[in-house]
Amino acid sequence: MRINTGIPVAVAVVGLLACGTAAAQVNDSYDGLTDQQRGFAERMVAFMDEMDALYFGTLAELNDSDAVESLVFPTEWAWHTVQVARGPVVEKAGRMRVIPKKPKADFQSQRVWSRFFSADVHPRSPKAGMLHAAITMHFDPDGGSAIAGWIDILPGGTPAADVAYLKATMDVLYEKYGIDPAPHRKMSLKGSPGEGIRRREPAGAGGSFYGRTLFPVTEQNFSFMTEAYREFMIAYLSLLEQRQDEPYTAEDLAKQDYIRRNWLEDRFFSDPYTGNVVPYEVWALSTLPPVVKF
Repeated sequence: MRINTGIPVAVAVVGLLACGTAAAQVNDSYDGLTDQQRGFAERMVAFMDEMDALYFGTLAELNDSDAVESLVFPTEWAWHTVQVARGPVVEKAGRMRVIPKKPKADFQSQRVWSRFFSADVHPRSPKAGMLHAAITMHFDPDGGSAIAGWIDILPGGTPAADVAYLKATMDVLYEKYGIDPAPHRKMSLKGSPGEGIRRREPAGAGGSFYGRTLFPVTEQNFSFMTEAYREFMIAYLSLLEQRQDEPYTAEDLAKQDYIRRNWLEDRFFSDPYTGNVVPYEVWALSTLPPVVKF
């Protein structure tokens, strides 16, 4: 499969909710950063742009359409932008970018600079499973920093060989950067402090990089997190293309129905950010499945 890096055109605008003039509300500057921090911040923004191009370019190829719905949703706490692609192969794929402004929940802290990027893929075929991939980076007033995220699939009817392929893709990078995968896969499967009941049930192929011990922003950590995000997404999209026309059973569909319901429950009952920080209009559009059955 050729991974498409062309930038699609957003042809459908869902809505723009603004507090005053929308363009004037977002703080997109690098004020307060050291030269080194600014270098990392600029690279992070460039990386998110790269992922946008790769993600929506490949989705346009799979769905034979570059139609994208867009939502801009600023609040006093953060600036949110969402784009969603829909089609016959990938029923729904959302992307959320967030520029935090100030803390909303007591578990958040004030940042000098911060960005968040997430992608959620709900394919038609239950053989492909669901992707959730998030990456975030911030710099703090006291000089601290972190780069974190979560990369994994909810498997559904995904064949064991595909889960093994995704795991092997990550194993190469864990070994390359000298990182023990065990605690990160455990955290993906079991969760991190602050998560609630009815949590997501992932495959444990990727890893969670949240929790109490976050990676500080260094050259090694930045390279690992961005490379892991990129390579896992490419591997997943390649499997999605391979499985799109493969026959599936009623059991496979039942597994897909389960993970979609499980993901909706995670959004409402477990994830502290969807529960307390990110507006419903934003996370529902970006992350929820197109159909959930009860």
